[in-house]
Amino acid sequence: MQKIFDSHFHIIDPEFPLKENQGFIPDYFTVDDYLKELKEMSVEVTGGAVVSGSYQGYYQEYFKEAISELGNNFVGITQLPIDTTDEDILKLNNVGIKGIRFNLYRGLSSSPQEIKELSERVYKLCGWKTELYLNLQAIDEDLEKLIFALPKVSIDHLGMHECPTDKLKKIVNADIPIRLTGFGRIGYERDEIKELIPILYSENPSSLIFGSDLPSTRAKYRFSYDDIKLVKETIGKEAQDRIFFQNGESWYLD
Repeated sequence: MQKIFDSHFHIIDPEFPLKENQGFIPDYFTVDDYLKELKEMSVEVTGGAVVSGSYQGYYQEYFKEAISELGNNFVGITQLPIDTTDEDILKLNNVGIKGIRFNLYRGLSSSPQEIKELSERVYKLCGWKTELYLNLQAIDEDLEKLIFALPKVSIDHLGMHECPTDKLKKIVNADIPIRLTGFGRIGYERDEIKELIPILYSENPSSLIFGSDLPSTRAKYRFSYDDIKLVKETIGKEAQDRIFFQNGESWYLD
């Protein structure tokens, strides 16, 4: 069994509403489906982060049930409108939500000022982290400056599209983690991912955080054990443990 802390996955429960995004509505994917799929891959999930997708909009209701079913060491990462009250943020924190996500890639857009304001507010209120889903290749100067100014920020899916390695090095050297997730949706070929992992790990061993991205909605191919094998083929056992579970546990649970 391969142990992982799953830093990025989605639960799509038929009991709760969905919102069409760019003409897309996903199939359902319950907690039972998620746990069964990992078990069949011989993957032991020790905890993780269930993340709001674009098709869940600003709906929050499903989190309480999902986090409760998943159990200890699982947290929620949500999406919020700028006018969310402090009281509502604290209520969500009590449910087990520990981070906010800005989905710039799928059109749930916020201005840099709104991202800064809300990110700083949730961090001051309850220590929440910020996750950015964006095309790192295409960010402008203002957004790049913002990334380095935000408290406890991280980047989804290797930044989605291939960008200069020096830009990625700059990010991880600023203690901004990058999630090794969504291999089936990103702009890197598998050989390129294999080359990149040891480079970024050597820059900052705490910088890479693994996740399944299940159920891999809109990806070219679904997460499988082959994605775990890819990581294992590139680095040694100590680095594997850091990437597969230690870095994620430190980021989300400490």
